[in-house]
Amino acid sequence: MGWPLRMFQEEGLYFVTSRCYQGRLLLRPSAEMNEVVGGVLARAVQQSAGTVRLHAFTFASNHFHLLVWARGAALASFMQYLRANLSKKVGRLVDWSGGFWERRYSAEPVLDDTALVGRLRYVLAHGVKEGLVERSAEWPGLTCLPQLLGPARRLFRWFNWTKRWSKRGSEELAVGEGRFAEEWAEPVELEVAPLPCWKGLGEEERQRAVRALVEEVEVEARARNKPVLGARAVRAQHPHTRPEHLKRSPRPLGHASTRQALRELREQYRGFVAAFREAAARWGRGDFAAPFPPFSFPPRVVPERVARVL
Repeated sequence: MGWPLRMFQEEGLYFVTSRCYQGRLLLRPSAEMNEVVGGVLARAVQQSAGTVRLHAFTFASNHFHLLVWARGAALASFMQYLRANLSKKVGRLVDWSGGFWERRYSAEPVLDDTALVGRLRYVLAHGVKEGLVERSAEWPGLTCLPQLLGPARRLFRWFNWTKRWSKRGSEELAVGEGRFAEEWAEPVELEVAPLPCWKGLGEEERQRAVRALVEEVEVEARARNKPVLGARAVRAQHPHTRPEHLKRSPRPLGHASTRQALRELREQYRGFVAAFREAAARWGRGDFAAPFPPFSFPPRVVPERVARVL
């Protein structure tokens, strides 16, 4: 059974999720892990050349969430770059050579301001809602919280392995032959943009709103009155560990504060799928002028019957 078709808007907000293979703790937090992941994320945003804007992010031990604005289908190339470089660099860091991601990422449209703030709250709750730490600020993994409560820009190091590769065989390589040596590190800036619905607020007002969300999360956690694992124990876990139980739930088509908005999205998606399938059928019969829906990806393989003619 194939994957559901992706439907991108001319521009829109998306809640993105990607999980590690078998739920293993391959993104287990550490100072080095956070630096490498932050560098890759910053480089991916930089490479998007303004077609992707980052509003929030959090990296748990076995998955990550992003809240982004993207133009057209730019999110697809952004995520390809991000996940490919994370799998290479983090895989090397934790000595993992197999498949890194469990399945393809999910990108669910966020349809209104209330839902958008709700998704931000969900991002800020990570670590606390799972009973790993008592306070959001204690989560040892990479998170946008410091940038939402302080300077929006933060510097990371991007380890340029292309530069290292170009010096293979030279005497210079012996100076710093490790893949994460300072010789290959380049500074790259990561910016977290304000939520569109908060653009009219001043910086202090936005920070108060973030603190209010965090306080809600922490009050709910304290009400459960359950012990937490603690940041030290989180960092002590082995990254190859496979959890005994994984939370699995159906991916929603989108996020909205009203049922009407979700119904409209569902109808829009059905129309998109129908148009894509009709165009794909015509393409399969050799009609390469068949119009596919905007921001979709037509098949790239020449149909067998056409290949015989060619």
